[in-house]
Amino acid sequence: MQAIWTHRTVLLDEAVTALRIKPDGHYIDATFGRGGHSRLILSALGPVGQLTAFDKDLEAISEAQTIADTRFSIRHEGFNQLHTMASNSADGILMDLGISSPQVDNPARGFSFRGDGPLDMRMDTTRGQSVAQWLADASVESMTEVIRDYGEERFAGLVAKAIERYRLAHGPLKTTAELAAVVASAVKTREPGKDPATRTFQALRIFINAELEELQQALVASLAVLKPEGRLVVISFHSLEDRIVKQFIAEHSREVFDRRAPFAEPKPMRLKALGRIKPSEEEVTGNPRSRSAVMRTAERTEVSL
Repeated sequence: MQAIWTHRTVLLDEAVTALRIKPDGHYIDATFGRGGHSRLILSALGPVGQLTAFDKDLEAISEAQTIADTRFSIRHEGFNQLHTMASNSADGILMDLGISSPQVDNPARGFSFRGDGPLDMRMDTTRGQSVAQWLADASVESMTEVIRDYGEERFAGLVAKAIERYRLAHGPLKTTAELAAVVASAVKTREPGKDPATRTFQALRIFINAELEELQQALVASLAVLKPEGRLVVISFHSLEDRIVKQFIAEHSREVFDRRAPFAEPKPMRLKALGRIKPSEEEVTGNPRSRSAVMRTAERTEVSL
């Protein structure tokens, strides 16, 4: 019997409320996941409203195909392809950057150290290298850089050297349990309640899926795709993502002066920051995976690119 993994959408009502749905509007769910946000958006749209969703994960695409609604379309692409949407075409864009619970809970996907499975971690298993393939040939220097920069792991060098020793003695790492054990042998201290492998697994997942690069590309594209007064809503789950979103909104929420032409008119701001929220205590109690979530909202100004 095949296991059924469930997913609880984080900040569901808050995110859709922030989009300020117009019944006849066009909205983009840039990370469909298991469709919680998409379904609520569709329920708020009128007969001529439209929702376009993106996702790289084949399981997410399969879930999206169960939505029999002519107002809805799904694209099997990462949200870095947002730039392919027409300029000034969207009344709102939602980016929920967290990985879904079924991805984490299913050992066959290789995202988690809590169950043994193949060391994969790809969002889209139809293309690209798996983590196992990358670790088989990566240099100690490259591994150190990835684990340090994407996992903020202070023991990154020790972890990389431990992986190298394992490869020399046993061959390439193939499973999540092998990697977790190797990391545990190198990371001797960790915050209470946190597994030693947490930061390394996060780093490798972010790296192998180019998550931060995709986020930056999608944010830039959103400026062109959003209509004036369109809303950008982004939910992030760790500091690296949230820092990028925070800095992007801040950068485009102020007038830009050209120091080389001090008397020239400043470039007007492109976004208006509308603040940030976190899950309520009630939501965190009911869904502990929501505890690190931060939602930031901004509104496109009247200025066209």
